[in-house]
Amino acid sequence: MTSTTTPTPLALRIRRIANEFIRFGLVGGIGFVVDTAIFTVLRQTILSPEHVFAGSFIAKIISTIVAILVNWIGNRYWTFRHHRREKMLRESIEFFAVSLAGMVIALGVLGVSHYLMGYTSLLADTISNVVGLVIGAIFRFVLYRYWVFNDKRGSRVQAPASVGEAA
Repeated sequence: MTSTTTPTPLALRIRRIANEFIRFGLVGGIGFVVDTAIFTVLRQTILSPEHVFAGSFIAKIISTIVAILVNWIGNRYWTFRHHRREKMLRESIEFFAVSLAGMVIALGVLGVSHYLMGYTSLLADTISNVVGLVIGAIFRFVLYRYWVFNDKRGSRVQAPASVGEAA
């Protein structure tokens, strides 16, 4: 005889948040690759600190903006699709505001390492970039989940169910 138990509301909530966190991580992983690749290419070429004083900062701003666009698409249409609101413009402005705050965190880490501590090599800048991205990612997940894509803040868009998922 098999016994089937119905998951509790808390267990369902934890499962949904865990799934969102995994999806957020996958989208963020793609954004990370985009960010890091663009940052490294720009830092090694046209925005090399040897040629442009603030080259690392400018490269970081450009790479982050491109990664934000990639992440917005992934998070809106995949990670938090069940929480999307009808007011896409407001939601996207909030998303970009949170993302820019995450960029400020990453820039702060890079600035401390590069300018205050004097670690100016490509390796040091790359490590600072990764540390800043990790701290910023934690900050962004919390604010995306509980502010930007909070379906209790307004009417939401009905997201299609994915394979193996109840609608």
